[in-house]
Amino acid sequence: MLSDEADSAAGPTEWGENPNGVGPWSEMFDAPRPTGPQYDPELLDGGDRRNVVDAYRYWTREAIVADIDTRRHPLHVAIENFANDANIGTVVRTANAFAAQAVHIVGRKRWNRRGAMVTDRYQHIHHHESVADLLDYASSENLTVVAVDNTPGSVPIETAVLPRRCLLLFGQEGPGVTEAARAGASMTVSIAQFGSTRSINAGVAAGIAMHSWVRRHADISQAWN
Repeated sequence: MLSDEADSAAGPTEWGENPNGVGPWSEMFDAPRPTGPQYDPELLDGGDRRNVVDAYRYWTREAIVADIDTRRHPLHVAIENFANDANIGTVVRTANAFAAQAVHIVGRKRWNRRGAMVTDRYQHIHHHESVADLLDYASSENLTVVAVDNTPGSVPIETAVLPRRCLLLFGQEGPGVTEAARAGASMTVSIAQFGSTRSINAGVAAGIAMHSWVRRHADISQAWN
């Protein structure tokens, strides 16, 4: 389902705050106005400045989601949210960019959507009360749970073989993945670091891990140019 819960903090709106985009169709193109069911008459009249790729300009939100649904990857992403982690918005935005099947939020249902840049409106988001609930879901969907955390015994993600039907599980900023999550995962992978910091920002780590999956399993020829 699409998340429609009110933002826990003020964030960008879908319309009017993005300086990019296109104006009304009649001002932009010397061509007949399109009439397909995917087009939004209000956007055609007033312009489309949403944060969407050019292929989706003037489309309704529902049409965009339906089109992405035909191409989503069997990649799920979960993040534990026991302290209202501000990184969740970044995780959602990146998951949308890679056409992940769904983002799962474990723990607190409310989260700061500012970092998502409105991409949560195009991304399937599910909530789970506990890690146990998430693991039950993964089992029912035949998803291999892979925890991402720099802990002793973890496998470098640079050499790990991530499964195609995969759920990448991230902990909140600071403490990382909980023991319950780590115990329920089939494997734990880490991201190679070479500097002084003990850990990478959770949103950045999620992007690195998702791209590792993309490099192995996605059809790059289908990516937007």
